[in-house]
Amino acid sequence: MFSDPNMAMDMMKKNLSMIIPQTLTFAWVNFFFSGFVAAKIPFPLTQRFRSMLQNGIDLSTVDVSYVSSRSWYFLNLFGLRGLFSLILGEENATDDTQRMMQMSGFGFDPSKSLGAEKDSLDIIQHEWALPKFEQRAETVLKDLVG
Repeated sequence: MFSDPNMAMDMMKKNLSMIIPQTLTFAWVNFFFSGFVAAKIPFPLTQRFRSMLQNGIDLSTVDVSYVSSRSWYFLNLFGLRGLFSLILGEENATDDTQRMMQMSGFGFDPSKSLGAEKDSLDIIQHEWALPKFEQRAETVLKDLVG
């Protein structure tokens, strides 16, 4: 990535082209549908999911399985990655995770470095300290008493 600055610039342009529409869509959903219930999940959930699924709704009497529009937007945003890869193929512009993982490692091969670490590990036999402590306490008590 550092050897070719154009590659970094292309990646930045793709990210920017995805960030701007997502930000505008979120602003639109948040402005027009703030506080509305958008969907109902077909299975029961515990109360711990309330803050995640009912973001923007200030009613404690609403069942947890109802989802606010703001939360529904985020669920769709993060949950549609599999659908995008199914429709658009594995190499699509919406999923740069593989490319980012390759670039962040700078040619790092985990199998080689972790293989060397695996070979350098030693197996040791654990020794309990408690039996020795009991023997030592017994000798100290015998010296005190006797």
